[in-house]
Amino acid sequence: MQLITHSLTDHRLILASSSPYRRELLKRLRIHFEIDVPDIDETALPNEKPSDTALRLAEAKARAIDSSRRDALVISADQVATLDGRQIGKPGDHMSALRQLCMMRGRCVDFHTALCLYDQQNDIPRCVDVVTRVRFRSLSDIELDSYLRIEQPYDVAGSAKSEGLGIALLEEVNSDDPTALMGLPLIALTSMLCEAGISLFNTIDTARRTR
Repeated sequence: MQLITHSLTDHRLILASSSPYRRELLKRLRIHFEIDVPDIDETALPNEKPSDTALRLAEAKARAIDSSRRDALVISADQVATLDGRQIGKPGDHMSALRQLCMMRGRCVDFHTALCLYDQQNDIPRCVDVVTRVRFRSLSDIELDSYLRIEQPYDVAGSAKSEGLGIALLEEVNSDDPTALMGLPLIALTSMLCEAGISLFNTIDTARRTR
């Protein structure tokens, strides 16, 4: 079977996210992309497994992006944190975040980062769940409270931004993809783009020739 290689210039590439951190991560691949913010209900279903929640929401975000041309490749992601198999949602406010961090200190937390690359034209979603296991440091209530007041990570699962000062809360990180914890697994994404017949390196060479 012959692999047909496409340039990203043949497609619109859309990042379905409002996260500035996912935007900065995607910029590492040196490809042009647009940003659109999906509007979906991110509530977990009753008795839903964490990995299933993350995968379902990642795909739902990608499908929620409207494109009149219907020729876009949509990148989306969702992250669910779990402690002892129980989902830890986004805290929403300071006190909820402090309770989360106090509960997690000195313990291991699993972060399920689901990634979806959705081919609108052919209605093909490619999805994967990348798991990162994190051990939190045993910090005092005062230290945790100070961190929260500095970074205010009230809109992220686990109440800590590893791409920022939150890295100081972590003692150990284990994952197959170092960018998964930050919300966008780039190793998995580049594999998906390759499976979709897209060469990132051809795209880079084309961009250089047109400068």
